[in-house]
Order: sequence, then C-alpha cells, then structure tokens
Amino acid sequence: MNEPTYLIIGAGPCGLSLARAFTQAGLSYEQVERHTDVGGIWDIENPGTPMYRSAHFISSKTTSAFLGFPMPADYPDYPTNRQILAYLRSFARTFGLYGRIRFGVGVLDVQEMPGGWQVAFTDGQVRTYAGVICATGTNWEPQMPELPGVFGGEVRHSVTYTSPDEFRGRRVLVLGAGNSGCDIACDAARSADAAFISMRRGYHFIPKRVFGRPADTLAENGPHLPAFIERPVMQGLLRLVTGDLTKLGLPKPDHRLFESHPIVNDQLLHHLAHGDIRVKGDVARLDGPDVVFRDGTREAVDLIICATGYTMNIPYARRYFEWKSERPDLYLTMFNRSHHNLFGLGYLETDGSLYPLADWMAHLLTQYLLEQRAYPGGPQPFDTLIREDRTDLSGGAHVDSPRHALYVQRRAFLTHLRALCRRLNWPEPDEAALSVPARQAVSA
Repeated sequence: MNEPTYLIIGAGPCGLSLARAFTQAGLSYEQVERHTDVGGIWDIENPGTPMYRSAHFISSKTTSAFLGFPMPADYPDYPTNRQILAYLRSFARTFGLYGRIRFGVGVLDVQEMPGGWQVAFTDGQVRTYAGVICATGTNWEPQMPELPGVFGGEVRHSVTYTSPDEFRGRRVLVLGAGNSGCDIACDAARSADAAFISMRRGYHFIPKRVFGRPADTLAENGPHLPAFIERPVMQGLLRLVTGDLTKLGLPKPDHRLFESHPIVNDQLLHHLAHGDIRVKGDVARLDGPDVVFRDGTREAVDLIICATGYTMNIPYARRYFEWKSERPDLYLTMFNRSHHNLFGLGYLETDGSLYPLADWMAHLLTQYLLEQRAYPGGPQPFDTLIREDRTDLSGGAHVDSPRHALYVQRRAFLTHLRALCRRLNWPEPDEAALSVPARQAVSA
C-alpha cells in the first residue's frame, strides 16, 4: 500500500513548524509556498505582506521561540522583523526543510475526492493527497472601514505602509489602536508634521518591560493565579507602572483587563506625554481637507492610514470550512468537523506567542495522522472528539466582538491539549528531541 502523502500550503511560521513535525515523525508530505522563500509576512519583500520597517515582535524572544530552538542570545528582548525573518530561515535550514518546498507555486483550488483531496496549483499541475493542511496565514486581506463624506487627501490601509519616510511633511491620522496601529502611530509621531490616532474605545496598555524584564516573562514564569485573583493584581500593578492614562487623552477602557487584547506598547504613551501625537475619537465623516469626529471636533489631515485589521480567508478551500464571525470554526483551531483530513493551522486569536502554540498544534495534528497510519480504515477515538467536543478555550469572559468570537487563551489551550494527550495516550512534545545538537548561525 502506498504511503499517504499530505500537502502543507504555506511556508510561514506555522507551515514550517508542521514541516518539522512531519519530518521528525517520518510522515510523507509536500509543501508549497507562493513566494520565493520562507518567512510569510515577516519577509517585507513578500507581495501583500503587512510588514513595515519599524515592526518588532510584541512578545519577547524568551517566550516566543519554537520549542527546542531558542532565538540567538544576542537578539534583543523584542527582535526586529529582520531578525525574526532570519530566525525563521535558520529554522528551515537547520531542520532541512528547504528541499521539500516548491517555491513560487500557489494553490488555485482544493477539491474533495473519495479518499482524499485533489489540488490544482498555479503552475498547472494537479495532484492528489491524503490530506491538506492550510497554513497560509490571516493577515492578507485588508479590512477597510466605511468613511462617509468626501476627502481631499489620501486614504489607504496600513498593509500599504512600509516606512516613516512616507509621513514626512504630512498631517497623518491613524485609524485603529491595535498593536500595529499603535506602532504606526509612533512612526507618525516621530516623522509627520502632525499626528493623530483615532480610537473607538479604550484599551489597557501593558509596557514591554516591567521590573527590568520583559512583561510576558512575568506571566509565563510567575505564579499561575485564578483569573479573579490575577486580574485585580495585574490591574493594580499596571496602575503603579503607567498611572492614569486618561490624563494623556486616552479613553477609559470599557472592559476589564484581559477581556480583550491589551496593547503592548509604551512608546505611544511616551509620545502622548510629549505632545508628539494626540488621541481623537471615532470618525463621523470626511469633509474636504478635514476629518470630523463624533465629538464634533475636526482636524486638517492629508493622509489617513486605516490600521483596521484583516479578514481571515482560505480562498482556495473556503467552501469546505464553517465560518463564524468571518473566522474558520475548527476543533482546537485545527480540525475540520465536516471534511476529513482538511486542516487549518494558525487561524486563531490568542493572548500569547504563536510559535510555541504552533509546535503544540503541529504535534497534535501529527499524532492524529500517525494513528491513522497505524490503524488504517479503523475508527479513531479522536474523530468523535472532532465532531462533538466544544470545550470553551477562551479562558473566561471576553468582549463581544468578531475578533473574540473564537478566541483562545494560551494557558487554557495548553492545559486542554495536555489533558487530551493523557486521555488518548499520546506523548507530549519532547523539547529535547525537537532540539538539535549544533544549530547554524543566524545572520540578521
């Protein structure tokens, strides 16, 4: 009987994590990447990437590395986009993943067939696989807001933004206060003639360093407290560290800490305190050279950058997924409940670094396929869980928004994955086995 072969679509962080897992487990696979190299959105030369020159990781190198493959010791706490790209390419070289990737090849369509999946590629080839893993990322389809009125300036999505040089001599409004929006607003504060950030709601701001160390290492290595204890403790700590942010013009959050993504950024607070940028409310309309806000104030602006997020999509296989608030509704964010051996990897919102989670998800997916190989055609206990298990992985209450419709709290997710491994008698990821004796140098 022929060995089943699987297709990994995409060679970004999640696709590379799964390729390592498949390689080490001895599973047969092929991998395609429409760009000319690995790295996904972290390659600023990749057409359509949302990457900009000042972008850094918002989680620290300590908590963000792949299992068994730490980031170089000489990396800063929060690596640059160039360093992350170098790290990803070193990962691919170290584990021998390059030779299995067909570069410059995209996927046109995925078609379910009896016993497998037929895939049509952009190079004209059509191949059949035992399973398909979609790992093409979430930040490729910009979501633009509706702005009523007529504007005499320029409006564009942040996906088109690359360098602070674009702001010189201009009056810039950044719409949206996610982590990227706040980063870009800081670039505008340093480079534009005038800078504003429009925020519909208030957010909790977490500094990148607390007590001389990355803030996320405190959460990772500190005591794991119940939410009803952790929330007031952390809220009190933030008040001590950042003070009353409404004095900087920021709106008061309408939710409790951890009920929505906090903003991991202290540079915006610096620029607000120094008057380099001002906070405005929601936009009411555009009026020639001005932007009119809901509080009735207006500002003369000639460039609006919409940092308003992205729509998740899997265009080549969208019809095979269930969608909830424009997000694929998958068991454990990976397993398709209705279509056997069609998977998604990386289609989630979470409160921690993706890379260690990607390794856990890749491990679980690999164990599932190994069990299929060991018992071909037989009933799999895990298949019942895929169909029926609806465990809440959100870790508690969150604000009612499309972004949080399928939110996964990192700690709750890992706890559940460990419990599943025990229940199914599957091993947990072995970090020592995943590591390599001598890693190649990373050149940033």
